[in-house]
Amino acid sequence: MDVRFLGGAREIGRSAIFIDDRLLVDFGMKTATPPQFPLDADPEAVVVSHGHLDHVGTIPALLSGDRRPPIHWTPPTRELALTLARDTLKLHGGTYDCPFTEQEIKRVTQVSETHGYRESFEAAGYEVTFFDAGHIPGSAHVLIDDGETRLLYTGDFHTDDHRGSDTPASRTDRRGEPIRGQRLVAGTTARPEADAVITESTYSDVTHEERATVEERFAQSIKTTLWEGGTAVIPAFAIGRTQEAMLICAAHDIPCYVDGMGTHVTELLRRHPDFLRDPEALRRAKSHARFVTGRDGQRKRIAEQNAAIITTSGMLSGGPAMTYIPAIRDLPVNKIAMTGYQVAGTPGRELLETGRAEIDGQVMPVAAQVEQYDFSAHADRGGLLDFLENYRGSELLVVHGDRTVDFAAELSEDGFDASAPGRGETVTL
Repeated sequence: MDVRFLGGAREIGRSAIFIDDRLLVDFGMKTATPPQFPLDADPEAVVVSHGHLDHVGTIPALLSGDRRPPIHWTPPTRELALTLARDTLKLHGGTYDCPFTEQEIKRVTQVSETHGYRESFEAAGYEVTFFDAGHIPGSAHVLIDDGETRLLYTGDFHTDDHRGSDTPASRTDRRGEPIRGQRLVAGTTARPEADAVITESTYSDVTHEERATVEERFAQSIKTTLWEGGTAVIPAFAIGRTQEAMLICAAHDIPCYVDGMGTHVTELLRRHPDFLRDPEALRRAKSHARFVTGRDGQRKRIAEQNAAIITTSGMLSGGPAMTYIPAIRDLPVNKIAMTGYQVAGTPGRELLETGRAEIDGQVMPVAAQVEQYDFSAHADRGGLLDFLENYRGSELLVVHGDRTVDFAAELSEDGFDASAPGRGETVTL
């Protein structure tokens, strides 16, 4: 089995892996200026791990001309991919920043084939099986079997935290069971046998704080801001993080608005209850929140209210967040609570590091309090090592990280057969 890395190798973004020049796994986009795409491919079939832009962002481009490879994914991933494609077309359509057209997005629906977890199917002559990866709804580990070699592609994954001994009442489900990871989806428990593993390594040098502790600190901080008469803006990624923030606000009785693409994604995910940890909890969270339409100056009025506002974009690179931030930036009683990693060069990263942000083309000081919380949907170093311990006898290929070479070296020193391929490199298994 020959595995060629078209993207996502020694980098985060534009994930794409080509097996024997036949089966393509993921075909993402790297958000940059301008956006960056994987090396080209003409596959017989496509398999997609999950619905984040860095894994699905360039999928419609595979259907240009007379190319019509079938695309295999879970039902939520299909819908999320189409949502992101339409958003990319809206933002960049007709420019070199968008490698596909509306026609190619329509073709995606014609070649789409959806599958549940642990339901094996055939793609380009391989037996393929999805396993729940615990990252976002519909996310999957992908097991590929050619009859001789079993290759496991982890995709992005998350493991539940089992460090805490006492779980607060606010972190239990309706059955009273402790929630030790994300509220939206449960962490992965799948460990299928494999001869080789392509593993993500996003947080290979980070140990996440216990989720219950982070959540409690976040909830108390937002409650304090509202009690003091301030407004709290919570920038959040539309897929996964917005819904997680909604669930937290509902669990802690924090009044909130939800704005941006996250409103559409929430409705989308509710159509797939089998891929959620607790569908009823998400229903209650939606009832607890107020969705924003943005009509008739609604956002200006909301910014003046004593409430929390969950809104895109998560890195302040556009979206409704950049309507709310200017409205609240002058008052120290207000708060901006960042919920995701801020990539270098983004307004969100600049705000965290300098206390200033680019607003309407001008860099302005922000007097409002700025905080950051680690609600990552990726496994941390401990989670990665715990997962990979099951594959000591397998060949490990480390991707999707800023320090893949270093992590592969650390694994090798610990007795693993590990390496970090580069973009464009082919590895024979």
